[in-house]
Amino acid sequence: MRRCFSSCTGLLNIWKPKNIVDLTFAKSFTAFMSTRDMENLKIGGKDPSGEKNSRGAVAKKDKTGGPKPGAKMKEVKKETGLGLSHKKDENFGEWYAEVVVKSEMIEYYDVSGCYILRPWAYSIWDTLREFFDAELKQSGVKNCYFPLFVSSNVLEKEKNHIEGFAPEVAWVTKSGQSDLEMPIAIRPTSETVMYPYFAKWIRGHRELPLRLNQWCNVVRWEFSNPTPFIRSREFLWQEGHTAFATKEEADSEVLEILELYRRIYEEYLAIPVIKGKKSELEKFAGGLYTTSVEAFIPNTGRGIQGATSHCLGQNFAKMFEINFENEKGERAMVWQNSWAYSTRVIGVMVMTHGDDKGLVLPPRVAPVQIIVIPVPYKDADTQAIMDACSETVNNLNSAGFRAEADTRDNYSPGWKYSDWELKGVPLRIEIGPKDIAKKQVRIVRRDNSVKKDIPSDNLVESVREVLESIQESMFKTAKEKRDACIVKAKTFEDFAAAINNKKMVLVPWCDEEEVEKEVKARTKGETGAAKTLCSPFDQEPVPEGTLCFATGKPAKKWTLWGRSY
Repeated sequence: MRRCFSSCTGLLNIWKPKNIVDLTFAKSFTAFMSTRDMENLKIGGKDPSGEKNSRGAVAKKDKTGGPKPGAKMKEVKKETGLGLSHKKDENFGEWYAEVVVKSEMIEYYDVSGCYILRPWAYSIWDTLREFFDAELKQSGVKNCYFPLFVSSNVLEKEKNHIEGFAPEVAWVTKSGQSDLEMPIAIRPTSETVMYPYFAKWIRGHRELPLRLNQWCNVVRWEFSNPTPFIRSREFLWQEGHTAFATKEEADSEVLEILELYRRIYEEYLAIPVIKGKKSELEKFAGGLYTTSVEAFIPNTGRGIQGATSHCLGQNFAKMFEINFENEKGERAMVWQNSWAYSTRVIGVMVMTHGDDKGLVLPPRVAPVQIIVIPVPYKDADTQAIMDACSETVNNLNSAGFRAEADTRDNYSPGWKYSDWELKGVPLRIEIGPKDIAKKQVRIVRRDNSVKKDIPSDNLVESVREVLESIQESMFKTAKEKRDACIVKAKTFEDFAAAINNKKMVLVPWCDEEEVEKEVKARTKGETGAAKTLCSPFDQEPVPEGTLCFATGKPAKKWTLWGRSY
């Protein structure tokens, strides 16, 4: 069963439960990791064990504040401090570096620019992969796998293409202590890996369309400024590669896939994106045109390319001789597309929704949607509370939610609240003696901290409604913040002022490559240069007589510009 919200009805339909197992970012992350002790992380906050929590639980103490003589005390783990030491609005780079580690999304690795994806992050990737993979199969795309390695002769066959990736290509040059006769590249992308075999497999129109996808890793050896999820030397992605008999079919698929990418961001991750076409300068090297979904991070004033869907035209078909015999018996070249999204989506989600307490996860992708926490205190029937928690979890999981109980007895309820807030679990349920007596539970939302008591016999439907509300509210809030950062400008002066004010700027543009290069040069600063993000598909016609913001020439379209990752 799919675990997603129905986009048509807005009702929650969730999988059966599973076992849970900027340029400144790199410097911030490296500094953070180099000063922390992996086993004894003490960053901000204090262990609330033994302190009174929101439901009245308190450790037994004597009048001096120490343990009551003779009281049986559970060993409380002191080595793990909770809370973040950096504020999102004050030092975004340090905040991001801290939150992705302390929330157990990633772990630092001993090869710079490479990161371990821990189960909390990988589960989110799994959720998105299951959705996208099912949609691909339904549309006729088939999965496959091609090797990680590519010979230099093949990689360099398409000159324009490889020039776009050349600085990032990693090469294998040795086997043991012996030099290889010919260096072997590790794929930065797979066009040149796959297309020699497209040429072999496609002979006539009956072999078309050929639509393949692979889930794999790629390596792009970034020389500086690696950032977890956003820019790393190895990352996970899917890459689709297709061939058609006609351009019309290829054009149609480009937009079909782009819409799936929009759904990943907006319907699952609650992140607003803008669909549009890239400029000639920013398009995929060797392609005909590129479309993308663009997100925006208000805190840094930077756009971020969320996913791309390229029409490659016939350039690669010409280079690799991918020809076929059409229905008229004539020889023709195929039209090709490629499209991809990667684990970057997780980083965009963290940046968009996270706060000073940690992650804030949208319910549709949260590994755990509901955490149930027992709140025992003096003279309470602890076993009855534990039984109520267990029953609550079972009822929720049977209804298709992903719920767990935190029954660790060496942490206080208050400590657990902070721990699960840091991890971003959308909904917390607290159960204490008074709740059992009143046949109710207390629910606490992660997105806005609102608390509410609900009857136990109406638990499933109430939780369903709250999770729907959280998902919708997160998207609405993110969209309002993003929209507040989009401004229109018609002169270069107004454009530059908006860029320097961390805005995304919609301007009338003459659509000339040299003009884009000139604007980049004029806006280059310590935080990078402004560039085109995309020309939105959804845009008003350019009024007659409108002039380009940068040159005064007649404008052809409205284009979004901004600084970007």
